[in-house]
Amino acid sequence: MQAPRTEYALHDGVHVGFQVWGAGSPDAVDVLEFGSGLMISIDETVDEPNWLRYTERIGDFCRLIRFDAGGLGLSDPLPTGTGFSIERWGGDALAVMDAAGCRRAVVLAATGGAMAAIWLAATHPERVTSLILVNGTARVGQAEDYGFGVPEDLTAQAADIDVPLTDGDVPQDVAIFAPSLAHRVGFQEWWERAARRGASPATAAAFNIVTFSADVRDCLPAITCPTLVIARTDGFANLAQHGRYLGEHIGGARFVTFPGHDLLPWAGEFDSIVDEAEEFVTGGRGAHAVTRLLATVLFTDIVDSTVRAAEVGDRQWRAMLDEFDVNVARLLSRHDGVLVKNTGDGILARFVSPAQAVRCTVAMVDVARNFGQELRAGLHVGEVELRGDDIVGLAVHIASRVSAMAGSGEVLVTGTVRDLVVGSGIAFDDRGRHDLKGVPGAWHVLAVDQV
Repeated sequence: MQAPRTEYALHDGVHVGFQVWGAGSPDAVDVLEFGSGLMISIDETVDEPNWLRYTERIGDFCRLIRFDAGGLGLSDPLPTGTGFSIERWGGDALAVMDAAGCRRAVVLAATGGAMAAIWLAATHPERVTSLILVNGTARVGQAEDYGFGVPEDLTAQAADIDVPLTDGDVPQDVAIFAPSLAHRVGFQEWWERAARRGASPATAAAFNIVTFSADVRDCLPAITCPTLVIARTDGFANLAQHGRYLGEHIGGARFVTFPGHDLLPWAGEFDSIVDEAEEFVTGGRGAHAVTRLLATVLFTDIVDSTVRAAEVGDRQWRAMLDEFDVNVARLLSRHDGVLVKNTGDGILARFVSPAQAVRCTVAMVDVARNFGQELRAGLHVGEVELRGDDIVGLAVHIASRVSAMAGSGEVLVTGTVRDLVVGSGIAFDDRGRHDLKGVPGAWHVLAVDQV
């Protein structure tokens, strides 16, 4: 998919880039989005599957107006001597609304964008129909009357151009904003590339300083429009408490929480958040189509993992697993696979190509053996349903049952996989037909013999 055509609004001599997504009918509700919590340009959305699906879901029930604040992404750099501010961000929004032919809009904002949205709703109530804040806050840092704010030593890092690493290999901003996606193949590379395009290091630091030092609590009593405040309960620095504060200080606001660690609304499981927003905007929840796709599903499991862990000790076992995980990620990337999740001593992954899936799995078995581990694996091809980052459906259960049948170092597949890789050079050893627990019918099972 391609992003909608980029248009420009003019605000104080700066061209502000914006795009209009979603429903084009004359009676569609206008929703104005403040940045989705990032300094990454809206033009990068189509290259990140989660962000794209989240945006498309919102666009299903409204005319979604999205823009890059002046100085970021598609917009002009700010003139020399002009500083970024919450008020300027709000002014960009007003200019975009005018250029898009939008008199009034529902304002949707996440994380740092919440401050500009709060300012807009408080100072220009005639332009804001209602307000939705996701993982937002009226200020970030601690204060005498704001004891649950982020400690000063953490906010001071906002001005640091060099982003430190955490957990060994995950950039700090990814670990805070999108931890559920941190180890998805290709995500960190996309993040780093998109972040560089959105803002230079010095520009990002300047934006962070403003956001981390701003305080719009005085605006809260002036907000009179219907307001929905959404927070994830397990996010960085207890931001759910910040959301509760917003809910208590905006008259009539509704405060809702959902489980999860991600600050970005589109990372992790986001359908619940979109459903809540859709009902708030339209009065009902649409019967949106379930996202289904054809995939080759892989389950792996380390044979006798408990025994091996006892033999080598917890520390060495953990180190072996960590190194094995790195190699699995590389193999998945090389064979166009997607890591869905770790399952304790194994993984669940999906592939577009069944032949690639077989070759990748055989390589995993060989790598595991190099680490003194024996792997067993099962593969099946079928339609799966996407649930956030997870996959569900009968195809997943079939792959799991086939994997459980495999012996040490063995890769088993269903007849469906065998039929789809004809001509690939992959050879199989027939293991007959089997009943799979909980799955209707008898299933043809084969072992990979040669790739």
